[in-house]
Amino acid sequence: MTALPQLAGPVFGPVAKGKAGQFVVLLHGVGADGNDLIGLAPEFARVLPHAAFSSPHAPYPCDFAPQGRQWFSLMDRGPQALLAGVKSAAPVVNAFLDSELAKFGLDDSALALIGFSQGTMVALYTALRRAKPCAAVLGYSGALLGAETLFTEIVSRPPVLLIHGDQDPVVPFAALGHAETVLLANAVPVETQVRKGLGHGIDGEGFALGARFLAKAFGAKPAGRNP
Repeated sequence: MTALPQLAGPVFGPVAKGKAGQFVVLLHGVGADGNDLIGLAPEFARVLPHAAFSSPHAPYPCDFAPQGRQWFSLMDRGPQALLAGVKSAAPVVNAFLDSELAKFGLDDSALALIGFSQGTMVALYTALRRAKPCAAVLGYSGALLGAETLFTEIVSRPPVLLIHGDQDPVVPFAALGHAETVLLANAVPVETQVRKGLGHGIDGEGFALGARFLAKAFGAKPAGRNP
């Protein structure tokens, strides 16, 4: 049996003293690496000061660019190839999550997944099939893969927030509505936010929406409020 690739990448926090109370994992897009999203961690830490953040590098070199990493190949973007790709990535991510949660002495109720683009695809596919629900899934500019079999495969229903620019030239904006429809049909609590005029990226308001969502999911007090 082939050993799964071991994930590693930049980490941040917790900024508060003491052991981590939450574990937040950022999954980057294709052609990037863990350094692409770890810069968001200090900002998210403003509402989650007790969280440890990790932004692992995807396991494979990007196969259509001279640099960067990928969770699975996009050389064939047909539905079956995409499904096979995300399906192969899930065990790698699950092994990483299980190992890191054990290291921190936490369980899935203290876990949040944040994805961008291909990272959102991986986060959604993985979280909905884990044995126990995580606290939250926050996805930017992504898509839901495996919709056709989700009804028979879904195990967990964590709260989900999906944010997408309506001018995205990379992942079609229509993916947002498709994901919302399928998740609602499978009793997953999902919210969606449209960022008008935004392409393939994360803007300030999208970040703020995500931070508020994570704070609510973990029952954290809003920044700047007294106990």
